[in-house]
Amino acid sequence: MSYKIKKAAVLGSGVMGSGIAAHLANIGIPVMLLDIVPKETTQEEQAKGLTLEDKAVRNRMAQTATQKLLKQKPAPLTQKKNLQLITPGNFEDDLDKLSDVDWVIEVIVENLEIKKSLYEKIDAVRKPGTIISSNTSGISINAMAEGRSEDFQKHFLGTHFFNPPRYLKLLEIIPAHKTAPEVVEFMQQFGEDQLGKGVVLAKDTPNFIANRIGTYGLLVTVREMQNRGYSIGEVDSVTGPLIGRPKSATFRTLDVVGLDTFMHVSRNVYDQTEGEEQQVFKTPDFMTQMVENGWIGAKAKQGFFQKKDKEILELDPETMEYRPAQKLKTPSQEMAKQQKGLSAKMKTLVYADDRTGELLWSILAPTLAYSAQLHGEIADDIVAIDNAMKWGFGWEQGPFEVWDAIGVKQSTEKMTAQGLEVPTFAQSLLDKGFDSFYKEENGDLYYFDGSDYQSVPVNDKVIDLKRYKKKHGVIKSNSGASLIDLGDGIALLEFHSRSNAIGLDIMQMINFAVDEVEKNYKGLVIGNQGKNFCVGANLGMILMEAQDDNIFELDLTIRTFQNAMLKLKYSSKPVVAAPFGMTLGGGAEVILPAARVQASMETYMGLVEAGVGLIPGGGGNKELYMKQLKGLPNHVTADYVNVAAGVFESIATAKVSTSADEARQNNFLNFVDHISVNSDHLIYDAKQLALALHDSGYQAPRREKVPVAGEAGYAAMLLGAEGMLLSGYISEHDMKIAKKLAYVLSGGKLPYGTKVDEQYLLDLEREAFLSLVAEPKSQQRMQHMLVKGKPLRN
Repeated sequence: MSYKIKKAAVLGSGVMGSGIAAHLANIGIPVMLLDIVPKETTQEEQAKGLTLEDKAVRNRMAQTATQKLLKQKPAPLTQKKNLQLITPGNFEDDLDKLSDVDWVIEVIVENLEIKKSLYEKIDAVRKPGTIISSNTSGISINAMAEGRSEDFQKHFLGTHFFNPPRYLKLLEIIPAHKTAPEVVEFMQQFGEDQLGKGVVLAKDTPNFIANRIGTYGLLVTVREMQNRGYSIGEVDSVTGPLIGRPKSATFRTLDVVGLDTFMHVSRNVYDQTEGEEQQVFKTPDFMTQMVENGWIGAKAKQGFFQKKDKEILELDPETMEYRPAQKLKTPSQEMAKQQKGLSAKMKTLVYADDRTGELLWSILAPTLAYSAQLHGEIADDIVAIDNAMKWGFGWEQGPFEVWDAIGVKQSTEKMTAQGLEVPTFAQSLLDKGFDSFYKEENGDLYYFDGSDYQSVPVNDKVIDLKRYKKKHGVIKSNSGASLIDLGDGIALLEFHSRSNAIGLDIMQMINFAVDEVEKNYKGLVIGNQGKNFCVGANLGMILMEAQDDNIFELDLTIRTFQNAMLKLKYSSKPVVAAPFGMTLGGGAEVILPAARVQASMETYMGLVEAGVGLIPGGGGNKELYMKQLKGLPNHVTADYVNVAAGVFESIATAKVSTSADEARQNNFLNFVDHISVNSDHLIYDAKQLALALHDSGYQAPRREKVPVAGEAGYAAMLLGAEGMLLSGYISEHDMKIAKKLAYVLSGGKLPYGTKVDEQYLLDLEREAFLSLVAEPKSQQRMQHMLVKGKPLRN
């Protein structure tokens, strides 16, 4: 049987249920969101004359949840109009409508009997072949399926999303004994390709993979903190980015998750384990006291940390009073910062003979050992365990990757010397004469399975550029970028400067790439796998030249950038840009002239130069204006003043999209551009798009003159800016920037509708940029951004 999910239903409209519904809506799947019927009316409902029989009251739970989606931060919806795809309802009136859906996801209270009762009702109305799954974080999947029809059991499994579902990558799929293999296979593929998730297959054990190990690691950290006399702030200062973990580290993570939620998860494992393992999952008394006090974290504005005025305070577990947050400062931290790469940093820290080394070893050693003990019990291979921790908890390295980083032989020798038991799985690796859980050969990755190395399974749509380059080499490279042969006649231009900031090195590679592709390839993809696509031009270089009054050098640099962008735009072979994450300023200017864009769903794009006292200088003003003109329907007569004003507002306010969908609304993408839900498939998808363009007979655009708004547009834009100045929304310097921007976008003092050459607009743009870069207040803004990482309003 072939499966297709055209419609879905989510049962349970809490934070998790509504978040899953939102994610389904984001990928275009219509979804019903159902919940219980309220037992009594609210005062507001009574005032409207509503009773328990009215639909508005009966659907209140799900209806309220959908409205909350519009206010939540971070936003669960990629664009507000996706809410139209979510239909609220209730379990009593709408359960029979489940006969019309392809996937039912249960996200109700964590109570086995209540879930089984609901499944009995679903079983009576579902059509054969409908997939049913539970988002439970710990109740046995097999126990939930008991007593159901054969077809129900065949199509039933666990699908454990992590919160928030739009942003967290992990999806644990947990088959029951009777789940059909083809259902598991379909859901794995659907999870990766349509939902955009990192999917791991987990076994039906308490809390599955990520929460089992993550909870253990957190509780071991709390135990060692208490036993060794560290403070909460000291622990957080060394268990975050220093060791490749999120900024929220240990206790701030618990504050974000909610201590009440965490206690529920740990209690679940405690109830289903025994002996020494069970004792680790016994939460300390002070944490129980915190929950009783209501100090459960961010939602209560008080947890392990509390903000008072502008000071961050930490809880003292001994006195249960708050005090100024402390940080660990030791020689090993400074030594680690000198090391290149996380693995080298980890090795330096874990074996250090100071308080940082002592703490990190005492929490890592048991967590690594525990992960090895669970191999085969919670998952079939170490790859699933490592991926679960990276995708679900934001670790840069999974437990077995950490173990390789600190040295398996060295660490097990230290464990043995301290009387810690080395797990059989780890010992078997050493007994076979191996020294790492993973090995890389010719760009391919292998993992240890308990007896030998197996190839790490890879989806064909996942192209790891680091390993790809090792295997296939590069066509040409410099300090800022590399040109890579992606195969099938497509080349990839990869940025790899610091923060992927655009400097002359990247501009040189853009020029080389277009020439090379025009001669020898079918198309070019511009993409990379850094933290962000590109955060803009090299601001430090621009400021330095401006302070040295090297306006001639800057003029040459801007001309070079503008010419490189024109070269991209008019390339005879298709150029596909593949943005993701922060795509700001110069990064957005690289995207705009591309023949097509294949954007990651999580793309935050905008021309933000006003924040550093400038306007775009690489053609961004002109390209955004032209893209908006081209995006108008054929039968609509363009109002150049309106179009220019829309672009003016976007650039003057440094508007940044919160998703690729929103970037399309802001006209950075248009209807022919594509969006990848799975960021790991972005390079592959962009390559396919470039091939499709070539195969359909791509022809470069012709240079055409651009109609401008002229003096009428300039006056209209200035009027809006002056209103903001008078209202106190912008400063005098903002007004100066606005005047320059309005002049560039309107085409200067010309009659409305005058058609000008692109080069004319680029010259206006460059002149405005160079005059602003010389302004002391603009230089102050640039300096502030470089030092503080945020805009200065002066």
